[in-house]
Amino acid sequence: MKAIFTTGGKQYYVSEGDVIYVEKLDAEVGKTVKFDEVLFVDGVAGNPTVAGASVECKVEKQGKAKKIVVFKYRPKKKFRKKQGHRQPYTKLVVTKINK
Repeated sequence: MKAIFTTGGKQYYVSEGDVIYVEKLDAEVGKTVKFDEVLFVDGVAGNPTVAGASVECKVEKQGKAKKIVVFKYRPKKKFRKKQGHRQPYTKLVVTKINK
């Protein structure tokens, strides 16, 4: 069974057993998270969501992505600005898809 759900402003296409990385959620490692904004489940599309459908996931890890360097400069003006950023994420394992 496959489903499309939204969290963190993004849509994820998953099936049971998939491992996904989403924007950071306030949930402890080992807990179960339930997503109710399901747009598509097993051939049934919602308008805008499928009523009664949900996706259950287990939180496997909270972490930060690799560092990216943000470098800004203005040519011929002696302006340089170097900044780093690490985006926080939550690693989830899809355990169950409910219709």
